[in-house]
Amino acid sequence: MDKVLVKAVQCASEYLTSLQDRRVFPSDKELANLAALDDALADQGADPAEIIDLLHRVGSPATVASAGGRYFGYVIGGSLPVALGANWLAGAWDQNAFMASASPVAARIEETALHWLLDVLRLPAGCGGAFVTGATMASFTALAAVRHALLAKSGWNVEENGLFGAPEINVVVSEETHTSVLKALSMLGLGSRRVVGALVDTQGRIVLNELPPLTPSTLICTQAGNVNTGAFDPIGDICVRAHQVGAWVHVDGAFGLWGAATPTLAHLTDGVAEADSWATDGHKWLNVPYDSGFAFVRDPVQLHSAMASSAAYYAPSTAREPSQFTPESSRRARGIEVWAALRSLGRQGLADLIERTCRHARRFAVGLEDTGFSILNDVVLNQVLVWERRAHKTGDRRRSG
Repeated sequence: MDKVLVKAVQCASEYLTSLQDRRVFPSDKELANLAALDDALADQGADPAEIIDLLHRVGSPATVASAGGRYFGYVIGGSLPVALGANWLAGAWDQNAFMASASPVAARIEETALHWLLDVLRLPAGCGGAFVTGATMASFTALAAVRHALLAKSGWNVEENGLFGAPEINVVVSEETHTSVLKALSMLGLGSRRVVGALVDTQGRIVLNELPPLTPSTLICTQAGNVNTGAFDPIGDICVRAHQVGAWVHVDGAFGLWGAATPTLAHLTDGVAEADSWATDGHKWLNVPYDSGFAFVRDPVQLHSAMASSAAYYAPSTAREPSQFTPESSRRARGIEVWAALRSLGRQGLADLIERTCRHARRFAVGLEDTGFSILNDVVLNQVLVWERRAHKTGDRRRSG
């Protein structure tokens, strides 16, 4: 065992130290070399240390260097060393985090990390929370609680009776809502195409005065940080209007929710804490290894009602049972690296990390504009929306990114 684990650490260290010098996307040759992993399954097993070596020799060059500082594709974060180390230790522990009786340490650390997250994100202290794979699953989990709550008001138990014959739920989303929210709505049987789109302005913010009519059976999905511009919907004002009629407000805050953790950006999240549920990522701005996301619901009873299950072998407990708040039962203890990251950074370190990347974005915007590009968004977070127009012999070429 020691030989294999030491080899794995050596390969991982070599990989991480090479990120600044290697190309971001693998070459054609490096991709072609992956064929070495496609052998037919042998009758006899191979040496474990040689397997690790093969993975490193063939697999490492064929990765996308998204953990390095020169990667600018998609919305992907790196990993803090302490979070990676905690992830490795959690892997060695191999804990099933579904119940406190299966892993007391995983359940306790997750509960502590939940309290810390609610604190730094400035959300109500009594919220229910779930540690899931990312913002898609976070929205799915939170919106399952919404489905339960809105239908329960009409006397319908959706967990027992399903959606056949259920009262209708009206769903309002931004015209620029993220695809993850639509996917979550689809998986929940609420439909990705039967939603009502709310008009947005040039930055992708919902126009408050153009909101569709709201009823007690309405769910409104808002954004804290538009994926293209970083803009925030007027969530506080939307909450006031929604709560007057008993509607539910959900916040997709995969990136933007973290603005609450910084003194300079917290104003962007004014009113966000008045919503009823929230979704965000850990593998983006918190920089913990994939996969990591969080769902929060103001009323923990609603989340528990949507997610709870029981079995004869579940040991009675007064502790918070993680599986009673998440879609999964068996799952890895992803709360451990979240706890480690937050403990390592502290409030100031987390704020510095977020503010630093936003300063980089503003620097990008100034530099690009100085060289003739058009910046199409108000740079409020770490997104810079760019328009390029350059004349060529074959005509104009226009690109945005």
